[in-house]
Amino acid sequence: MRALAFWKTVTEDRAGFLESLVSLLAEHKIRYCVIGGVAVNAYLEPVVTLDLDIVVAVEQMKLVESLLAERFDLERFPYSLNVSMPGSKLRVQIQTDPCFAGFVERASPREVLELTLPVTSIEDLLQAKIWATREPRRRASKRQKDLADIARILEGYPRLRAQVPDEILNQLVR
Repeated sequence: MRALAFWKTVTEDRAGFLESLVSLLAEHKIRYCVIGGVAVNAYLEPVVTLDLDIVVAVEQMKLVESLLAERFDLERFPYSLNVSMPGSKLRVQIQTDPCFAGFVERASPREVLELTLPVTSIEDLLQAKIWATREPRRRASKRQKDLADIARILEGYPRLRAQVPDEILNQLVR
Protein backbone atom coordinates (compact mmCIF):
# COMPACT_ATOMS: atom_id res chain seq x y z
CA MET A 1 0.00 0.00 0.00
CA ARG A 2 1.31 3.46 -0.86
CA ALA A 3 1.83 6.10 1.84
CA LEU A 4 -1.11 8.36 0.93
CA ALA A 5 -3.48 5.41 0.62
CA PHE A 6 -2.29 4.15 4.01
CA TRP A 7 -2.87 7.58 5.65
CA LYS A 8 -6.32 7.84 4.06
CA THR A 9 -7.12 4.34 5.35
CA VAL A 10 -5.96 5.19 8.88
CA THR A 11 -7.95 8.44 8.89
CA GLU A 12 -10.90 6.68 7.28
CA ASP A 13 -11.06 9.53 4.78
CA ARG A 14 -13.68 8.04 2.47
CA ALA A 15 -15.07 11.51 1.72
CA GLY A 16 -11.90 12.85 0.06
CA PHE A 17 -11.58 15.51 2.78
CA LEU A 18 -7.79 15.87 2.44
CA GLU A 19 -7.85 16.34 -1.32
CA SER A 20 -10.87 18.64 -1.12
CA LEU A 21 -9.21 20.88 1.48
CA VAL A 22 -5.87 21.08 -0.33
CA SER A 23 -7.64 21.75 -3.63
CA LEU A 24 -9.75 24.55 -2.12
CA LEU A 25 -6.67 26.25 -0.66
CA ALA A 26 -4.81 26.00 -3.98
CA GLU A 27 -7.81 27.18 -6.03
CA HIS A 28 -8.05 30.38 -3.96
CA LYS A 29 -4.26 30.89 -3.74
CA ILE A 30 -4.30 30.62 0.04
CA ARG A 31 -0.83 30.82 1.53
CA TYR A 32 -0.43 28.24 4.27
CA CYS A 33 1.99 25.71 5.64
CA VAL A 34 1.86 22.37 7.37
CA ILE A 35 3.13 22.19 10.96
CA GLY A 36 2.88 19.54 13.68
CA GLY A 37 3.32 15.81 13.29
CA VAL A 38 2.69 15.75 9.54
CA ALA A 39 5.44 18.35 9.10
CA VAL A 40 7.79 16.17 11.16
CA ASN A 41 6.91 13.38 8.72
CA ALA A 42 8.07 15.59 5.84
CA TYR A 43 11.57 15.75 7.32
CA LEU A 44 11.90 12.31 8.93
CA GLU A 45 10.51 8.79 8.73
CA PRO A 46 6.70 9.03 8.91
CA VAL A 47 4.69 8.23 12.00
CA VAL A 48 0.93 7.84 11.67
CA THR A 49 -1.26 10.67 12.88
CA LEU A 50 -4.92 11.59 12.46
CA ASP A 51 -4.12 15.32 12.76
CA LEU A 52 -3.18 17.78 10.06
CA ASP A 53 -2.08 21.06 11.63
CA ILE A 54 -1.68 24.07 9.38
CA VAL A 55 -1.09 27.80 9.63
CA VAL A 56 -2.70 30.22 7.17
CA ALA A 57 -1.32 33.64 6.25
CA VAL A 58 -2.89 36.04 8.75
CA GLU A 59 -4.30 38.38 6.10
CA GLN A 60 -6.14 35.48 4.43
CA MET A 61 -7.68 33.94 7.55
CA LYS A 62 -11.11 35.59 7.23
CA LEU A 63 -11.36 34.48 3.60
CA VAL A 64 -10.28 30.94 4.53
CA GLU A 65 -12.87 30.71 7.29
CA SER A 66 -15.60 31.85 4.91
CA LEU A 67 -14.54 29.39 2.17
CA LEU A 68 -14.26 26.49 4.58
CA ALA A 69 -17.67 27.21 6.13
CA GLU A 70 -19.28 26.63 2.71
CA ARG A 71 -17.93 23.05 2.42
CA PHE A 72 -16.89 21.75 5.83
CA ASP A 73 -17.85 21.68 9.49
CA LEU A 74 -16.03 24.29 11.56
CA GLU A 75 -15.46 24.63 15.28
CA ARG A 76 -13.69 27.68 16.67
CA PHE A 77 -11.41 27.54 19.72
CA PRO A 78 -9.31 30.33 21.28
CA TYR A 79 -6.21 29.52 19.16
CA SER A 80 -7.45 27.20 16.45
CA LEU A 81 -10.13 26.64 13.87
CA ASN A 82 -10.94 22.94 13.62
CA VAL A 83 -12.18 21.70 10.27
CA SER A 84 -13.91 18.37 9.70
CA MET A 85 -16.07 16.58 7.19
CA PRO A 86 -18.55 13.74 7.56
CA GLY A 87 -17.03 10.53 6.21
CA SER A 88 -13.51 11.29 7.44
CA LYS A 89 -11.71 10.98 10.75
CA LEU A 90 -8.94 13.29 9.55
CA ARG A 91 -8.68 16.16 12.05
CA VAL A 92 -7.54 19.45 10.52
CA GLN A 93 -6.57 22.21 12.91
CA ILE A 94 -5.75 25.66 11.61
CA GLN A 95 -3.58 27.28 14.25
CA THR A 96 -4.51 30.94 14.80
CA ASP A 97 -2.09 31.82 17.61
CA PRO A 98 -0.13 34.91 16.49
CA CYS A 99 3.16 33.20 17.41
CA PHE A 100 2.86 31.18 14.16
CA ALA A 101 2.42 34.23 11.90
CA GLY A 102 5.91 34.12 10.34
CA PHE A 103 5.90 30.38 9.63
CA VAL A 104 4.13 30.67 6.25
CA GLU A 105 6.81 32.96 4.80
CA ARG A 106 9.59 30.55 5.75
CA ALA A 107 7.82 27.43 4.46
CA SER A 108 8.87 25.50 1.37
CA PRO A 109 7.31 22.71 -0.70
CA ARG A 110 8.09 19.21 0.61
CA GLU A 111 6.83 15.71 -0.03
CA VAL A 112 4.41 14.60 2.68
CA LEU A 113 2.99 11.10 2.25
CA GLU A 114 3.06 11.44 -1.56
CA LEU A 115 1.65 14.97 -1.57
CA THR A 116 3.72 18.07 -2.20
CA LEU A 117 2.62 20.62 0.38
CA PRO A 118 4.11 23.81 1.83
CA VAL A 119 5.81 22.76 5.07
CA THR A 120 7.22 25.01 7.75
CA SER A 121 11.00 25.19 8.11
CA ILE A 122 12.63 22.61 10.37
CA GLU A 123 13.68 25.42 12.72
CA ASP A 124 10.13 26.76 13.02
CA LEU A 125 8.82 23.22 13.45
CA LEU A 126 11.20 22.60 16.34
CA GLN A 127 10.19 25.92 17.91
CA ALA A 128 6.50 24.97 17.66
CA LYS A 129 7.21 21.63 19.35
CA ILE A 130 9.09 23.44 22.14
CA TRP A 131 6.12 25.78 22.67
CA ALA A 132 3.76 22.78 22.71
CA THR A 133 5.73 20.96 25.42
CA ARG A 134 5.57 24.09 27.58
CA GLU A 135 1.80 24.57 27.23
CA PRO A 136 0.36 23.60 30.62
CA ARG A 137 -3.24 23.26 29.34
CA ARG A 138 -2.15 20.70 26.77
CA ARG A 139 -2.88 17.07 27.64
CA ALA A 140 0.10 15.24 29.14
CA SER A 141 -0.04 12.58 26.41
CA LYS A 142 0.17 15.29 23.72
CA ARG A 143 3.17 16.88 25.46
CA GLN A 144 4.85 13.45 25.54
CA LYS A 145 4.29 13.09 21.79
CA ASP A 146 5.80 16.55 21.29
CA LEU A 147 8.86 15.48 23.29
CA ALA A 148 9.16 12.40 21.09
CA ASP A 149 8.93 14.63 18.00
CA ILE A 150 11.69 16.86 19.40
CA ALA A 151 13.86 13.77 19.95
CA ARG A 152 13.18 12.66 16.35
CA ILE A 153 14.06 16.11 15.01
CA LEU A 154 17.32 16.22 16.97
CA GLU A 155 18.28 12.75 15.74
CA GLY A 156 17.83 13.89 12.15
CA TYR A 157 19.10 17.45 12.62
CA PRO A 158 21.62 17.42 15.50
CA ARG A 159 22.74 20.97 14.62
CA LEU A 160 19.45 22.21 16.15
CA ARG A 161 20.25 20.88 19.64
CA ALA A 162 21.38 24.33 20.82
CA GLN A 163 17.88 25.66 20.06
CA VAL A 164 16.31 23.35 22.67
CA PRO A 165 16.20 24.57 26.28
CA ASP A 166 17.98 22.42 28.88
CA GLU A 167 14.76 21.68 30.76
CA ILE A 168 13.41 19.98 27.63
CA LEU A 169 16.68 18.25 26.74
CA ASN A 170 16.71 16.77 30.25
CA GLN A 171 13.30 15.17 29.61
CA LEU A 172 14.48 13.34 26.49
CA VAL A 173 15.54 9.71 26.64
CA ARG A 174 19.22 9.41 25.83
